Order: sequence, then structure tokens, then C-alpha cells
Amino acid sequence: MLDANLKAQLAAYLQRIDQPVELVASLDDTPASAKLQALLKDISDASPLVTVVESRGGPHRAPSFAVTRQGHSHGPRFAGLPMGHEFTSLVLALLQVGGYPPKVDEPVLKQIRELDGDFDFEIYISLTCHNCPDVVQALNLMAIQNPRIKATMIDGSLFQDEIKERQIMAVPTVFLNGTHFGQGRMSLEEILAKIDTSGVKREADKIAGKDPFDVLIVGGGPAGAAAAVYAARKGIRTGIASERFGGQVLDTMGIENFVSVKETEGPKFALALEEHVRQYDVDIMNLQRAKALIPGPELIEIQLESGASLKAKSVVVTTGARWRNINVPGEHEYRNKGVAYCPHCDGPLFKGKRVAVIGGGNSGVEAAIDLAGIVGHVTLIEFDTKLRADEVLQRKLRSLANVTVLVNAQTTEIAGNGQRVTGLSYKDRSTGEAKQVELEGVFVQIGLVPNTEWLKGTLELSRHGEIIVDAKGQTSIPGVFAAGDATTVPFKQIIIAAGDGAKAALGAFDHLIRSSAPAH
Repeated sequence: MLDANLKAQLAAYLQRIDQPVELVASLDDTPASAKLQALLKDISDASPLVTVVESRGGPHRAPSFAVTRQGHSHGPRFAGLPMGHEFTSLVLALLQVGGYPPKVDEPVLKQIRELDGDFDFEIYISLTCHNCPDVVQALNLMAIQNPRIKATMIDGSLFQDEIKERQIMAVPTVFLNGTHFGQGRMSLEEILAKIDTSGVKREADKIAGKDPFDVLIVGGGPAGAAAAVYAARKGIRTGIASERFGGQVLDTMGIENFVSVKETEGPKFALALEEHVRQYDVDIMNLQRAKALIPGPELIEIQLESGASLKAKSVVVTTGARWRNINVPGEHEYRNKGVAYCPHCDGPLFKGKRVAVIGGGNSGVEAAIDLAGIVGHVTLIEFDTKLRADEVLQRKLRSLANVTVLVNAQTTEIAGNGQRVTGLSYKDRSTGEAKQVELEGVFVQIGLVPNTEWLKGTLELSRHGEIIVDAKGQTSIPGVFAAGDATTVPFKQIIIAAGDGAKAALGAFDHLIRSSAPAH
């Protein structure tokens, strides 16, 4: 099942375990079960501390297996073959069950162990989804730490009946005790905040008691991370409050244009950003959404949605941007019911079906190319009279037999039957004629909108809602700087955001020096 390279890597990882691990498999006579048997044999061959117990029939999905400590009955379960992006989830489960400590702060582990109640999580994933492993790994860790918590990863491609019955059209989708719990990327902290509301209040009280910062960065993407590193290196008191560390990079699959890094994936890049920031004395406050900025004569206040407030002598705003909606009837109603924004994550759920991609820029054309290898047919819809993607991408697109390109077309409505998408309406802008396309999925790829609504009426914004900055990242309010995709910088690129973050931090440091200098 595993190639020689993966076997060697796995054996090296499993040298770190010191507790016997048991893989308890539920099998049937399908080819998928045969593959699972082969995988489990490769795992047990990689370490003398790992054994396999097989059974047929019983209450569990087949094929599936649980990772448990010998003599215990609890541990995470994998329904399907955790390969692709989920292979890391499997390795981490093996390590943690085998006694290797997770890289999680002890107060968080204590919070998990003290959760009161029985929690049965089911996580529906696709093996090409780069957001799914974070959710799987977080819930697996919880299941390992607390015997009253169950976590089962379910490969949607193997359990299509469940996908259909539960009307799952986006991954990851999580059910808790049989009821829909959430969709999309969720960190361990986010999951805990949803099921342990007392923890949210404790964190808000903790934040409210913090002393003022010299520099407070609001936002944890590439711009925020770079700003934090550059500020901390100046030896000043630095904090970073972010809704989710990594920002939009977490939703990016392939990164091939960050100079010196030939190729990486968004979640890996985001992890590297956080690890770099943690090398310095930076107070990282995650899961904190900013609500308002209040200028003051000496200190600037940032009010948070949690009810807490932070104060600082200077602020760097790096709240980034999010996917733009097309804002037509049906988009909101059928979000995650056929309307999607991540072709890498949700594409496999539309295998053999008809889908549309809205947007003819690089993102839209790349999405159409990727989806064409999975779905039955792709209709690419572009408002302009021609595609705006790079020519190399357009040539690849034109070579695909199952792609139709419609330019000069305005999407007017997404139709459905109340449960899922059934079609799309558009207007031919050259003739004014209304037309329809029958399909099962719509992927929206039309650019970004800045996360600056919370700043309206405070900072000067452009007509597009971007924060207006000067050459040093200074905004219209002294002491408040900004960087990255939330600003008027003309090119929204990771490398540019990082550079702007460094520049804004240096601008903030310069402001602090000048504002603290004695008057002559």
C-alpha cells in the first residue's frame, strides 16, 4: 500500500512512541477493505509496538479502523483510507496514542480533559481537501485526551449513501451527536469555544487584563506575521490579535511564487508563519475578531467581539480580505448546498456532475482546470468580453474537452429545489438574452473584498473599502498603520503583503520614537 519512501518515513516517526498501539479494524469484502488491510499491515510492520486486530460485521462502518492504546477502548476512528492530505492526521494519531506529547499548551489539554458531556463527532472529508486535516487532527486529539469524546473521519467518496442522505455538498462537514455542528476549516480553539462557552469568557477576561502594547497587530496573515516579527525584533512590547492565524493563506492550495520557496501549500505556509512569530516575544491572541478602533490622545483602543478590549501606543491593521460574493438570488440560500468557494476541498463531492465556475481570472481558470479532471462538465462564466487569466492557463483550459467557456455573460440567479443547486441563469450581455444552464454545483471565484467594515467612519477608506495608506503604511490616524490585502496596495500577493507588513511595523516603530522624543 505504502511506497518504500513512505514506509521509511513512517518507521522513523514511530520510533518516537513508547506505548503499545492497537489498530482495531472493521472490514468487509470490498476492494477498499483489502487496501485498508494492506495499509494497516504496513503500519504494524513499521513498529513492534503496533498491532492489528481485525473483525467483520459489528456496529462500525466498513472499512474503518480505530487507533487505540492497548487495553483501552477509546481513540480516533478513520472510516476509509486516510491517505492524501489525511496521512498526516493518521501519523499524528499514531504518535499521540503511542505516548508522544502533542504540540498543544497544557491549559488547552486540561480544558479538553475537563469537558463535561459525551461528544460523538463525525467529520466528512475528501482526501484532496487541504482544510479537512486541521479539523480531523483537532477532534482526534480531543478523542485521545478525553474518553468521553469520539471522533470519526469519514471519506465521503467511500460512503456516498451517507453523503446523499445528509445532503453534504461541502467539506469538511462535522456532525456532533447526529446533529450538524459546522462546516469549513475549524481550529482546535474554535471547536472548544463552541462547546465550552465558559472558556470564551475566561479568555476574554484574561485579554481585558493585559497591559498596553507598544505595537498591536490586528490580523494574523502574512502581513500580520511579518509586522509582528519586525516589531518584536526592535525589543518593544508586541501583541497580535487575529481571528485565525494564517488568514486567507489557510484557504490557498498551491503557493509557487513566494521567492525562495519553490512550492508549498497554504496551511504549511501558515504554520511556518506562526512558528516564526513564536520565535520572538510576541503575545499571540487567536480567535479574536476586532469590532472597533477607538483613537485616543495617548493610547489606541481595539474593541473585540468577545467584549474585551486591548490598548496600544500604535496599531498595525492587517485584517486581509475574503472571497467576494456574486450577490445574486440563490447564492446565500444554497451556500454549501451546491454553491462553493474552494474547488480543491469540495470538487470531489461533484465527481461526474456538471458544475459552473464564475470568474475568468487566474483563480477561476485554475479552478476550472482542476475541476475538469473530476467532474463531468465545467461551464466557465466570465462577465468581461475575454478571460483575464494568464495565457499559459488559458491554453491549458482550451485543451480540455469537457469545458465550455462563456464570456460577456452576467450571472443573474442560482436556482435550486430547496435542498440543493439545480441550475444557473445568466444574461448574454451582447444580445440581452436570458439563458439557463442545468448543473449541480457553482464555484465562485471573482476576487476579494477587504475585511474593513469594522473601520468605516474611523479610518479613511477607498471607494472599494480598502484602507488608504502612504508609503510607510500610515493611515489617516496618527499611530495607526495598515498593510496587506486590506489596503490600497495594488497587487494582492502573499509576498507583497509580507513586505508591506514589515514596512508598516517599521513605520510604527519610527512613530513611537518620534512621538516619545522630548520637545525642544
